[in-house]
Amino acid sequence: MTAKLYCFAESGNAYKAALTMKLAGFDYEQVFVDFFKGEARSDAFKAINPMGEVPVLVDGGLTLTQSGVIQQYVVDKTGKLGGAAADKYEVLRWVLWDNHKMSSQVGTTRFLMNFLPEEKRPQDVIKFMQGRLAAAYAVLDGHLAGRDWIAGDSLTVADLSCCGYLFYDEPFGFVRADWPNIDAWLTRISETPSWKHPYDLMQRGLPA
Repeated sequence: MTAKLYCFAESGNAYKAALTMKLAGFDYEQVFVDFFKGEARSDAFKAINPMGEVPVLVDGGLTLTQSGVIQQYVVDKTGKLGGAAADKYEVLRWVLWDNHKMSSQVGTTRFLMNFLPEEKRPQDVIKFMQGRLAAAYAVLDGHLAGRDWIAGDSLTVADLSCCGYLFYDEPFGFVRADWPNIDAWLTRISETPSWKHPYDLMQRGLPA
């Protein structure tokens, strides 16, 4: 039975999971979740994930939620994108850092700036979030100085977690040119064979 990934293209967390599967050659099919029409909050979806979130991976009798968990499952199943054994905890450290310090805040900021009606966008909250994100970008940019990848000498799920929201085109206060090491790193990721932009990899919930 082919594994199923419940996802939609506007979700950076779903992108992390889908991109990891794509680059690892993990066999799966996508199930579109119409988030913007409330599907993630429906009883039918919550029967799959009571948290009401994507991504969700269903592989046989196993159901996994949270992007970092799904990424690690793909690493364990394929033996790819986990890095060298000595880098295991460094990879995990950056996945957890991203989930806490960057992606969660980028996701919120991007949603407030682009997916709410303009008159409902809380400008003070957005400004505060952008300040916190600037500090996170500075940490990542500094770490990438003089190195190609976040952990070890190869592309890992640490990279695929931290880049999850940074390829989106909607404005959320991130300008690649302001962060040269991040910019060069994102280019390296996008030049990886089989890489796809989130809007080319998954089905969009909103029109382009």
